[in-house]
Amino acid sequence: MPRLQVRTKARSQQYEIRIGSGLLQAVGGLCRERLGADARRVVLISDRKVFSLYGTAIIKGLRAVGFAVSQCSLPEGERYKSIRTLEKTLHFLNEIGIERSDAVIALGGGVVGDVAGFAAAVYLRGVRFIQIPTTLLAQIDSSVGGKTGVNLPAGKNLVGAFHQPSLVVVDVETLNSLPARELVAGWCECVKQGAVSGRELLDKTTGFLEVIGKRAPLISPRLERLIASHCAFKASIVADDERENVTRADSHSRRILNFGHTVAHALESVTHYRRFRHGEAVGHGMLVAGELSKNLGLLHQTELELLNKAVRLCGPLPAVTDLDDSMIAGAIAQDKKRVAGHVKWVLLERIGTPRIIDGSEISSTLLRKSVRAVFQKRNSRH
Repeated sequence: MPRLQVRTKARSQQYEIRIGSGLLQAVGGLCRERLGADARRVVLISDRKVFSLYGTAIIKGLRAVGFAVSQCSLPEGERYKSIRTLEKTLHFLNEIGIERSDAVIALGGGVVGDVAGFAAAVYLRGVRFIQIPTTLLAQIDSSVGGKTGVNLPAGKNLVGAFHQPSLVVVDVETLNSLPARELVAGWCECVKQGAVSGRELLDKTTGFLEVIGKRAPLISPRLERLIASHCAFKASIVADDERENVTRADSHSRRILNFGHTVAHALESVTHYRRFRHGEAVGHGMLVAGELSKNLGLLHQTELELLNKAVRLCGPLPAVTDLDDSMIAGAIAQDKKRVAGHVKWVLLERIGTPRIIDGSEISSTLLRKSVRAVFQKRNSRH
């Protein structure tokens, strides 16, 4: 069973990531071990679908080790990652009497983890928080690193806080219950991390995708090791730059994890968070960022082809050909990653060598050319 220790320099916090098969059966004991004897009550926050699959068994395990357990159900979907949902969650924590020694447990994908984590961050100025991610994207990315938050109508994740979990429990068997699109979204995030990490992690990822494409079983020790590799990479970046220091532009800056996200957030915004899973939008975003890197003379065509092949292996992405490139460019201009008035792009010089570029260096003409090139290719392919 892979076990990773995550330590952040800024606050000297340490927590463990447990990865394995069948770990949900051990959640009660793991939570008690981590939270200690003083914790009396926990709130299990999930959505209805995930709770129907795993909630009853987890509550039983938590109660078996002495926790009083309350359940808070969130609506499904990115459009519900909102101030209104956060407010309802905070009222619930208050009504049941959560104390500073208690904890919030998030059971679900990235939306559940972000909302529950943000509620834990701000209620009583911070209560402990445990992540039990059930989607691939959440397991390798959003559950690690302490970013929490909600969306505003103007854009994604505009309100949030850094709040590190006390424990992350990854049971790979939960991936068996995912629809195909959720797996595609997760694989796109894996490719993103491989692209900025280097050939070793990218090759591990594409190699696994090729194997399961030949109908090999998804759940396996090889999958556990792959997820552990992605978590280790993410944790190494977070440990060095927990709060995404805006003055840093080196290859270990946390900002490199935003590769593909500038266009992804724009796609989500202009479609009102209804067309794309987040990882699917990142898939399109990486293709545009790769094309833009090539057009700026940073990325060689052979490296671009490696990236494009990796994205293709993830699976089909939702259509983008009906979206206007000027609308995408306008949404990009509102990206929350602006520094000194300019969007900061994460591009590639080669696989494993990300480069942070000021948006002032990218003309609107070149941006639209890159967007059109990718969208037209996707259209001709499908």
